[in-house]
Amino acid sequence: MEFRLLGPFDARHEGQPMLVGSRRQERCLLAILLLHAGHGVTTARLIDLLWNGAAPPSARGTVHTYVGRLRTALQPYGPRIHTRHDGYVVEADGHRVDAREFVRLIEQATAVGDPAERVRLHEEALALWRGPLLADVADDRLRDRLGGRLDELRLSTLEQWAESQLDMGRHEQVAAELMAPVQDHPERERLVAARMLALHRCGRQADALQLYRSAGRALVTGFGVDPGAGLRTLYDRVLRADPGLDRPPAPVYAVRVGEEWLPWNTSGHPALEFCNTYAGWRGPRLPGSDWLRSYTTLAVWAGHMDLADDVTVARLLDQARQRPDAAAEALDEGREFRGNLYTCLTDPDDGRAFKAVAAVVEDAVKASVFTRGEDGLARWLPSRTADLRLPVRAVARSAAELLADPRRFTIRSCPDESCGWLFLDRRGRRRWCSLATCGSKESARAECTAAGIA
Repeated sequence: MEFRLLGPFDARHEGQPMLVGSRRQERCLLAILLLHAGHGVTTARLIDLLWNGAAPPSARGTVHTYVGRLRTALQPYGPRIHTRHDGYVVEADGHRVDAREFVRLIEQATAVGDPAERVRLHEEALALWRGPLLADVADDRLRDRLGGRLDELRLSTLEQWAESQLDMGRHEQVAAELMAPVQDHPERERLVAARMLALHRCGRQADALQLYRSAGRALVTGFGVDPGAGLRTLYDRVLRADPGLDRPPAPVYAVRVGEEWLPWNTSGHPALEFCNTYAGWRGPRLPGSDWLRSYTTLAVWAGHMDLADDVTVARLLDQARQRPDAAAEALDEGREFRGNLYTCLTDPDDGRAFKAVAAVVEDAVKASVFTRGEDGLARWLPSRTADLRLPVRAVARSAAELLADPRRFTIRSCPDESCGWLFLDRRGRRRWCSLATCGSKESARAECTAAGIA
């Protein structure tokens, strides 16, 4: 069966409405059990929720009667309502409950690195909401007691969705979709800020400023507080038309990791992906063709490729803030190594490039430790005491393994001058890299040069 609780209560079996003739409180009782599916709800708790603390003496018997009717109505289809101690539990496995589906999608989105996929999951989750929780069977007080967490999760998801859309340059959609939520929730300053920024990027500066003023009045009138520092700062920036707010669209073939845009993986090997942090190897250097815009990007990329753990990445970022000159030197060394590695992989006869790569590999070996991971397998890793050069040393070890592997003879490079990314082609059937756009020069140039946009 399918149960929809995010809006008016609705129960269906194979598309046909069920429980249409049941009492409002019966449907409400079932909804409470479904919101706690798999967990027992005591009879006392059910009575308290159904009658809001003003239960008649017959309430316990009425609850038992409701449960009996629901069991009879659901028996041919499920789910089953079981007695557990002094209460009841509904087993909804195998049945769809939109509230549970909503939470599952949000949890799934949290674990996704690709911003486009995260937006898709957020939109799928938000689409499940058809109105207030149990709009036709619960009053506002009961709704607050039952669905406070769900409503908070919905609003925070909407905030994350809006910010992800803004990161990808979709400000028109944000401006339109947030109109009603911002009016209903002026206290959600992240929502207000997202719509203000979207309006500004749509060329509607006056509307963005007016939104701030109306939200400010609502905060003062309804909550007795002034807008927070973040919202006030955004207002000042919009007022003076700060060009820093006019952020261009995000790269199409990119993944958002923390605050960094990184290229999609296309080759399946860390050493090749390191080479693929530059686009346009064969042609003239194009603006924005380098993904490694800062040492921060390099460190985050190393973590994204599992060349360094989260603790190490955090330590590197902290060191980079304290020693910016040393971080800049490490980034320059990484870019130089990347160029030599690319030459070494695409031109095996280039002895100079191989010697340059070998020197970095030998240095990386000296600064490595042999350890065993949680999977029980031993491996070489850069020492945690290594300095800001750790990401380059980690890549160097990966490159050494590839150069000693027969797979290195299956390395191919995308022939388009706007790309040139490397990939493994063991079957010898691929010509272009897996972005599948490079066959069109104009398309390839547009996608690859977007790499440096942030």
